[in-house]
Amino acid sequence: MAASTGRLAARRLFLPWSTRLGRAPGSGDRCVHVGTGKLRASKAATEVVLNVPETRVSPLENGLQVASEDSGLSTCTVGLWIDAGSRYENEKNNGTAHFLEHMAFKGTKKRSQLDLELEIENMGAHLNAYTSREQTVYYAKAFSKDLPRAVEILADIIQNSTLGEAEIERERGVILREMQEVETNLQEVVFDYLHATAYQKTALGRTILGPTENIKSINRNDLVEYITTHYKGPRMVLAAAGGVSHDELLDLAKCYFGNLPSAPEGGLPPLPPCSFTGSEIRIRDDKMPLAHIAIAVEAAGWSDPDTIPLMVANTLIGNWDRSFGGGV
Repeated sequence: MAASTGRLAARRLFLPWSTRLGRAPGSGDRCVHVGTGKLRASKAATEVVLNVPETRVSPLENGLQVASEDSGLSTCTVGLWIDAGSRYENEKNNGTAHFLEHMAFKGTKKRSQLDLELEIENMGAHLNAYTSREQTVYYAKAFSKDLPRAVEILADIIQNSTLGEAEIERERGVILREMQEVETNLQEVVFDYLHATAYQKTALGRTILGPTENIKSINRNDLVEYITTHYKGPRMVLAAAGGVSHDELLDLAKCYFGNLPSAPEGGLPPLPPCSFTGSEIRIRDDKMPLAHIAIAVEAAGWSDPDTIPLMVANTLIGNWDRSFGGGV
Protein backbone atom coordinates (compact mmCIF):
# COMPACT_ATOMS: atom_id res chain seq x y z
CA MET A 1 0.00 0.00 0.00
CA ALA A 2 2.80 2.41 0.87
CA ALA A 3 4.60 1.82 -2.42
CA SER A 4 1.58 2.87 -4.46
CA THR A 5 0.82 5.95 -2.38
CA GLY A 6 3.52 8.02 -4.05
CA ARG A 7 2.20 7.17 -7.51
CA LEU A 8 -1.38 8.12 -6.67
CA ALA A 9 -0.37 11.75 -6.52
CA ALA A 10 0.60 11.64 -10.20
CA ARG A 11 -2.84 10.61 -11.45
CA ARG A 12 -4.84 13.17 -13.44
CA LEU A 13 -7.97 14.66 -12.02
CA PHE A 14 -10.62 14.00 -14.69
CA LEU A 15 -13.34 16.63 -14.98
CA PRO A 16 -16.63 16.35 -16.88
CA TRP A 17 -16.08 16.68 -20.65
CA SER A 18 -17.95 19.98 -20.86
CA THR A 19 -15.82 21.50 -18.12
CA ARG A 20 -12.61 20.47 -19.85
CA LEU A 21 -13.86 22.20 -23.00
CA GLY A 22 -14.36 25.44 -21.06
CA ARG A 23 -18.14 24.99 -20.72
CA ALA A 24 -20.11 24.73 -17.56
CA PRO A 25 -22.18 21.53 -17.38
CA GLY A 26 -25.63 22.16 -18.78
CA SER A 27 -24.78 25.67 -20.03
CA GLY A 28 -25.06 24.92 -23.75
CA ASP A 29 -22.51 26.93 -25.70
CA ARG A 30 -21.90 29.51 -22.97
CA CYS A 31 -18.15 29.69 -22.32
CA VAL A 32 -16.72 30.00 -18.82
CA HIS A 33 -13.08 30.71 -18.02
CA VAL A 34 -11.78 27.93 -15.79
CA GLY A 35 -8.06 28.32 -16.49
CA THR A 36 -7.28 31.58 -14.66
CA GLY A 37 -6.76 29.94 -11.28
CA LYS A 38 -4.56 27.27 -12.78
CA LEU A 39 -2.36 29.86 -14.46
CA ARG A 40 -2.09 31.82 -11.24
CA ALA A 41 -1.10 28.65 -9.36
CA SER A 42 1.47 27.75 -12.01
CA LYS A 43 2.97 31.22 -11.79
CA ALA A 44 3.16 31.01 -8.00
CA ALA A 45 4.78 27.56 -8.18
CA THR A 46 7.36 28.88 -10.63
CA GLU A 47 8.19 31.76 -8.31
CA VAL A 48 8.59 29.36 -5.39
CA VAL A 49 10.96 27.18 -7.41
CA LEU A 50 12.97 30.24 -8.40
CA ASN A 51 13.32 31.20 -4.74
CA VAL A 52 14.67 27.78 -3.74
CA PRO A 53 18.49 27.78 -3.62
CA GLU A 54 20.19 25.71 -6.28
CA THR A 55 21.63 22.42 -5.09
CA ARG A 56 25.16 22.08 -6.41
CA VAL A 57 26.94 18.72 -6.39
CA SER A 58 30.61 18.11 -7.19
CA PRO A 59 32.63 14.88 -6.87
CA LEU A 60 36.20 14.60 -5.65
CA GLU A 61 38.71 12.31 -7.33
CA ASN A 62 38.39 9.76 -4.52
CA GLY A 63 34.63 9.49 -5.07
CA LEU A 64 33.43 11.68 -2.20
CA GLN A 65 30.49 13.90 -3.20
CA VAL A 66 30.21 17.54 -2.14
CA ALA A 67 26.70 19.04 -2.10
CA SER A 68 25.47 22.45 -0.97
CA GLU A 69 22.61 24.94 -1.03
CA ASP A 70 23.45 28.60 -0.44
CA SER A 71 20.48 30.46 1.07
CA GLY A 72 22.55 33.46 2.16
CA LEU A 73 21.94 33.00 5.90
CA SER A 74 24.36 33.92 8.65
CA THR A 75 24.39 30.33 9.90
CA CYS A 76 25.01 26.98 8.27
CA THR A 77 24.77 23.25 8.86
CA VAL A 78 27.45 20.99 7.45
CA GLY A 79 27.69 17.24 7.84
CA LEU A 80 29.26 14.05 6.59
CA TRP A 81 26.82 11.33 5.52
CA ILE A 82 28.44 7.88 5.39
CA ASP A 83 26.89 4.74 3.92
CA ALA A 84 27.95 2.66 6.92
CA GLY A 85 25.09 1.91 9.28
CA SER A 86 24.18 -1.29 11.09
CA ARG A 87 23.11 -2.86 7.78
CA TYR A 88 26.80 -3.20 6.89
CA GLU A 89 27.51 -5.29 10.00
CA ASN A 90 27.39 -9.01 10.68
CA GLU A 91 26.27 -10.96 13.74
CA LYS A 92 29.71 -10.74 15.37
CA ASN A 93 30.28 -6.98 15.00
CA ASN A 94 26.65 -5.78 15.17
CA GLY A 95 26.72 -2.53 17.15
CA THR A 96 30.13 -1.35 15.91
CA ALA A 97 28.80 1.57 13.82
CA HIS A 98 26.88 2.94 16.81
CA PHE A 99 29.89 2.38 19.08
CA LEU A 100 32.04 4.41 16.66
CA GLU A 101 29.54 7.27 16.80
CA HIS A 102 30.07 7.43 20.58
CA MET A 103 33.86 7.39 20.19
CA ALA A 104 33.96 10.24 17.64
CA PHE A 105 33.87 13.00 20.27
CA LYS A 106 36.25 11.42 22.78
CA GLY A 107 39.44 12.98 21.46
CA THR A 108 41.69 13.00 18.41
CA LYS A 109 45.42 13.11 17.82
CA LYS A 110 45.38 16.93 17.99
CA ARG A 111 42.40 17.57 20.31
CA SER A 112 41.51 16.08 23.67
CA GLN A 113 37.84 15.62 24.52
CA LEU A 114 37.95 18.77 26.65
CA ASP A 115 39.67 20.77 23.88
CA LEU A 116 37.01 19.67 21.41
CA GLU A 117 34.16 20.61 23.73
CA LEU A 118 35.65 24.03 24.54
CA GLU A 119 36.31 24.81 20.87
CA ILE A 120 32.73 23.99 19.90
CA GLU A 121 31.35 26.02 22.82
CA ASN A 122 33.52 29.04 22.04
CA MET A 123 32.31 28.97 18.43
CA GLY A 124 28.71 28.94 19.61
CA ALA A 125 28.33 25.82 17.50
CA HIS A 126 26.59 22.48 17.87
CA LEU A 127 28.23 19.13 17.09
CA ASN A 128 26.28 15.89 16.95
CA ALA A 129 25.99 12.48 15.29
CA TYR A 130 23.53 9.65 14.80
CA THR A 131 23.51 6.10 13.49
CA SER A 132 20.75 4.42 11.50
CA ARG A 133 20.49 1.08 9.75
CA GLU A 134 21.62 2.65 6.47
CA GLN A 135 23.97 5.48 7.49
CA THR A 136 26.20 7.11 10.06
CA VAL A 137 26.06 10.91 10.13
CA TYR A 138 28.31 13.49 11.80
CA TYR A 139 27.20 17.11 11.53
CA ALA A 140 27.81 20.59 12.92
CA LYS A 141 25.68 23.74 13.12
CA ALA A 142 27.71 26.96 13.19
CA PHE A 143 27.93 30.54 12.00
CA SER A 144 28.70 30.78 8.30
CA LYS A 145 32.05 32.45 9.01
CA ASP A 146 33.08 29.35 10.98
CA LEU A 147 32.38 26.90 8.13
CA PRO A 148 36.12 26.17 7.58
CA ARG A 149 36.61 25.32 11.26
CA ALA A 150 33.49 23.16 11.32
CA VAL A 151 34.66 21.15 8.28
CA GLU A 152 38.15 20.78 9.76
CA ILE A 153 36.70 19.49 13.05
CA LEU A 154 34.50 16.97 11.22
CA ALA A 155 37.51 15.78 9.23
CA ASP A 156 39.57 15.48 12.42
CA ILE A 157 37.06 13.37 14.35
CA ILE A 158 36.42 11.11 11.34
CA GLN A 159 40.04 10.47 10.41
CA ASN A 160 42.07 10.99 13.59
CA SER A 161 40.06 9.68 16.55
CA THR A 162 42.42 8.12 19.09
CA LEU A 163 39.96 5.38 20.12
CA GLY A 164 41.67 5.11 23.51
CA GLU A 165 41.13 1.99 25.58
CA ALA A 166 39.97 3.94 28.65
CA GLU A 167 37.43 5.86 26.58
CA ILE A 168 36.19 2.62 24.97
CA GLU A 169 35.57 1.06 28.38
CA ARG A 170 33.77 4.19 29.59
CA GLU A 171 31.52 4.35 26.51
CA ARG A 172 30.80 0.64 26.81
CA GLY A 173 28.99 1.39 30.07
CA VAL A 174 27.25 4.41 28.54
CA ILE A 175 25.89 2.32 25.64
CA LEU A 176 24.70 -0.44 27.99
CA ARG A 177 22.75 2.17 29.99
CA GLU A 178 21.40 3.59 26.75
CA MET A 179 20.20 0.11 25.81
CA GLN A 180 18.35 -0.18 29.12
CA GLU A 181 16.63 3.15 28.46
CA VAL A 182 15.64 2.07 24.95
CA GLU A 183 14.19 -1.20 26.23
CA THR A 184 11.82 0.75 28.49
CA ASN A 185 10.63 2.88 25.55
CA LEU A 186 8.14 0.52 23.96
CA GLN A 187 7.47 2.94 21.10
CA GLU A 188 11.04 2.22 19.95
CA VAL A 189 11.08 -1.45 20.91
CA VAL A 190 8.05 -2.23 18.75
CA PHE A 191 9.95 -1.09 15.63
CA ASP A 192 12.92 -3.27 16.52
CA TYR A 193 10.51 -6.22 16.74
CA LEU A 194 9.02 -5.15 13.42
CA HIS A 195 12.42 -5.20 11.72
CA ALA A 196 13.29 -8.51 13.35
CA THR A 197 10.25 -10.26 11.90
CA ALA A 198 10.06 -8.41 8.54
CA TYR A 199 13.76 -8.98 7.73
CA GLN A 200 14.38 -12.30 9.44
CA LYS A 201 17.99 -13.54 9.60
CA THR A 202 19.28 -10.52 7.63
CA ALA A 203 21.26 -7.39 8.52
CA LEU A 204 18.15 -5.19 8.56
CA GLY A 205 16.59 -7.46 11.18
CA ARG A 206 19.30 -6.65 13.73
CA THR A 207 19.18 -3.67 16.08
CA ILE A 208 21.35 -0.57 15.69
CA LEU A 209 22.81 -0.80 19.21
CA GLY A 210 23.58 -4.50 18.85
CA PRO A 211 23.11 -7.27 21.41
CA THR A 212 24.47 -6.93 24.96
CA GLU A 213 27.20 -9.55 24.41
CA ASN A 214 28.57 -7.61 21.42
CA ILE A 215 28.65 -4.30 23.29
CA LYS A 216 30.62 -6.00 26.07
CA SER A 217 33.12 -7.55 23.64
CA ILE A 218 33.70 -4.87 20.94
CA ASN A 219 37.33 -3.72 21.11
CA ARG A 220 39.60 -1.21 19.42
CA ASN A 221 40.55 -3.60 16.63
CA ASP A 222 36.87 -4.02 15.73
CA LEU A 223 36.43 -0.25 15.50
CA VAL A 224 39.56 0.25 13.40
CA GLU A 225 38.58 -2.60 11.05
CA TYR A 226 35.12 -1.09 10.53
CA ILE A 227 36.63 2.31 9.68
CA THR A 228 39.18 0.92 7.23
CA THR A 229 36.54 -1.26 5.55
CA HIS A 230 33.69 1.21 5.19
CA TYR A 231 34.92 4.80 5.57
CA LYS A 232 35.78 5.22 1.88
CA GLY A 233 35.38 8.25 -0.38
CA PRO A 234 32.63 6.76 -2.63
CA ARG A 235 30.54 6.07 0.48
CA MET A 236 30.59 9.65 1.74
CA VAL A 237 28.78 12.91 1.04
CA LEU A 238 29.86 16.22 2.54
CA ALA A 239 26.68 18.32 2.50
CA ALA A 240 26.03 21.86 3.71
CA ALA A 241 23.13 24.30 3.69
CA GLY A 242 22.62 27.88 4.84
CA GLY A 243 25.19 30.60 4.25
CA VAL A 244 27.51 28.35 2.26
CA SER A 245 29.67 29.03 -0.78
CA HIS A 246 29.88 25.86 -2.84
CA ASP A 247 33.32 26.71 -4.20
CA GLU A 248 34.61 27.29 -0.66
CA LEU A 249 33.08 24.02 0.53
CA LEU A 250 34.63 22.18 -2.42
CA ASP A 251 38.07 23.61 -1.60
CA LEU A 252 37.66 22.61 2.05
CA ALA A 253 36.63 19.09 1.02
CA LYS A 254 39.71 18.72 -1.19
CA CYS A 255 41.92 19.98 1.64
CA TYR A 256 40.53 17.87 4.49
CA PHE A 257 38.98 14.85 2.76
CA GLY A 258 41.04 14.58 -0.43
CA ASN A 259 43.31 11.92 1.10
CA LEU A 260 40.48 9.60 2.08
CA PRO A 261 40.90 6.21 0.37
CA SER A 262 38.78 5.54 -2.69
CA ALA A 263 37.21 2.20 -3.53
CA PRO A 264 39.65 -0.74 -3.68
CA GLU A 265 40.40 -2.42 -7.00
CA GLY A 266 37.77 -5.06 -6.44
CA GLY A 267 35.17 -2.42 -5.66
CA LEU A 268 33.26 -1.80 -2.45
CA PRO A 269 31.93 -4.90 -0.67
CA PRO A 270 28.35 -5.53 -1.80
CA LEU A 271 25.46 -5.14 0.58
CA PRO A 272 24.09 -8.46 1.81
CA PRO A 273 20.58 -9.06 0.45
CA CYS A 274 17.69 -8.29 2.82
CA SER A 275 14.45 -9.89 1.69
CA PHE A 276 11.12 -8.80 3.15
CA THR A 277 9.17 -11.58 4.88
CA GLY A 278 5.48 -11.20 5.55
CA SER A 279 5.13 -12.37 9.14
CA GLU A 280 3.92 -11.50 12.61
CA ILE A 281 5.39 -11.25 16.09
CA ARG A 282 3.52 -10.67 19.36
CA ILE A 283 5.05 -10.01 22.76
CA ARG A 284 2.25 -10.28 25.29
CA ASP A 285 2.29 -8.75 28.76
CA ASP A 286 -1.08 -8.80 30.50
CA LYS A 287 0.21 -6.49 33.23
CA MET A 288 0.23 -3.60 30.75
CA PRO A 289 -2.99 -1.59 30.29
CA LEU A 290 -2.22 -0.77 26.63
CA ALA A 291 -0.67 -2.12 23.46
CA HIS A 292 1.89 -0.83 20.95
CA ILE A 293 1.10 -1.98 17.42
CA ALA A 294 3.03 -1.47 14.19
CA ILE A 295 2.10 -2.70 10.72
CA ALA A 296 4.47 -2.63 7.74
CA VAL A 297 4.19 -3.42 4.05
CA GLU A 298 6.97 -3.94 1.55
CA ALA A 299 7.60 -0.68 -0.31
CA ALA A 300 10.24 1.16 -2.30
CA GLY A 301 13.85 0.67 -1.26
CA TRP A 302 16.25 3.39 -0.15
CA SER A 303 17.66 3.93 -3.66
CA ASP A 304 14.34 3.52 -5.53
CA PRO A 305 13.04 6.62 -7.40
CA ASP A 306 9.69 6.20 -5.59
CA THR A 307 11.35 6.88 -2.23
CA ILE A 308 10.94 10.66 -2.55
CA PRO A 309 7.21 10.51 -3.48
CA LEU A 310 6.76 8.17 -0.51
CA MET A 311 8.38 10.72 1.79
CA VAL A 312 6.07 13.42 0.43
CA ALA A 313 3.06 11.17 0.99
CA ASN A 314 4.27 10.45 4.52
CA THR A 315 4.44 14.18 5.24
CA LEU A 316 0.96 14.75 3.79
CA ILE A 317 -0.53 12.01 5.95
CA GLY A 318 1.18 13.46 9.01
CA ASN A 319 0.66 12.16 12.53
CA TRP A 320 -1.66 12.71 15.44
CA ASP A 321 -2.05 11.91 19.11
CA ARG A 322 -4.43 13.03 21.81
CA SER A 323 -2.15 15.87 22.97
CA PHE A 324 -2.66 17.63 19.60
CA GLY A 325 -6.31 18.41 20.38
CA GLY A 326 -8.86 18.80 17.60
CA GLY A 327 -11.33 16.11 16.59
CA VAL A 328 -11.18 12.46 17.59
